[in-house]
Amino acid sequence: MEEKHIKYYSHHLDKEVEMLVFGNWGYPILLFPTTLGHYYQAKDMGLIESVRWLVESGKYKIYCVDTIDADSWYGKHLNPEYRVLNHIQYDKFLNNELVPYIKNECHVGKIGVAGCSFGGFHAANFAFRHPDQVAYLLSMSGAFDIRGFLSGYYDDSVYFNNPVDFMPNEQGWRYGHMKIVLGTSDWDICLDSNLRMSGILNNNGIEHWLDIRGWEKHDWPLWKKMFPDYLSRLVLQ
Repeated sequence: MEEKHIKYYSHHLDKEVEMLVFGNWGYPILLFPTTLGHYYQAKDMGLIESVRWLVESGKYKIYCVDTIDADSWYGKHLNPEYRVLNHIQYDKFLNNELVPYIKNECHVGKIGVAGCSFGGFHAANFAFRHPDQVAYLLSMSGAFDIRGFLSGYYDDSVYFNNPVDFMPNEQGWRYGHMKIVLGTSDWDICLDSNLRMSGILNNNGIEHWLDIRGWEKHDWPLWKKMFPDYLSRLVLQ
């Protein structure tokens, strides 16, 4: 399996962001790490290996990107206002720099985004904020409410980065093209979060698949079953 290490300089973040890219060609999937994880986490934990055959066959090209969680949502050394502002800069990096780069490299009009646990939040938040950029959203044990990270701080910037807040007021037709998977399980600590998000999507007439698996915990063995299953089921546009 082709593997490439990239350092992408971001003008919005004013620093290099590291990535691992798997595959020579195929439909692009931007994959976010879990809480405070790094760009190599999906490889180290076996998630990339679980989809090796889909990458080697040329169906998908997977971009594992770093985050700035330590200086945003998990940046306890910063005032909550600055944590949110840092995430907004990260979102600008994704939307204005990285995703256009990926689309150009793969010759597609939209990409897929995916993530496990807090990576599921990143994937969903980006997809819901920028539906013009995303055709496929695969959230595995995601959580979608970040207010608990901010010690009671709340403003418009929090609202527009908190899917459970802004999605009830979105127009469902904007997401009609998007294939959305919310993966969870009976023993998942994020089960209620996924049930809540599914209800919000249903209320807005947004089609999606709420996949609740039996007797699996919020951990890598579950996600290594989900990821290849979801990718193998997608009918690429």
